[in-house]
Amino acid sequence: MSTGKAHGRETLVYIGLGSNLDNPGEQILRGMAAVAELNGCRFLARSGRYVSPPMGPQDQPDYVNAVMAIDCVLWPASLLDQLQAIEIRHGRVRSGVRWGARTLDLDILLYGQETIATADLIIPHPGIAERAFVLVPLAEIAPGLMIPGKGPIADLLERCPKDGLIRID
Repeated sequence: MSTGKAHGRETLVYIGLGSNLDNPGEQILRGMAAVAELNGCRFLARSGRYVSPPMGPQDQPDYVNAVMAIDCVLWPASLLDQLQAIEIRHGRVRSGVRWGARTLDLDILLYGQETIATADLIIPHPGIAERAFVLVPLAEIAPGLMIPGKGPIADLLERCPKDGLIRID
């Protein structure tokens, strides 16, 4: 993988968005707008927003989640840097608490059909196959998607419990 920002060819990228602080539904919409405005990225589609119980500590508000699709010419590491900068601009504080409350979380779920494993980035996202709050909105915008190393999204959806997941728009 190059350290340059852009590699010159568009790649279909799916990004998961999550928030449970400071008006989460609006945080998701503002996060989508910020991603769509990135140089080298072009907005394609977005799912509805879904409310779900928190994964980690239960003493935090419910999450709002969504997925968006972009075409992107940035290398995966450069895209990750840009997404983390957006999180910081939206008030994200990395406290070290795993699955803790946050204003905005942006995850690269898929980068084309690539499989990537570095110290900073794993694609497909490691929890993609077990998380209804990712699979349901992802299937909404890409129902025929094949997830590298995991199989068809329809098969993953069948095996994934959807307890507590509610679409809000």
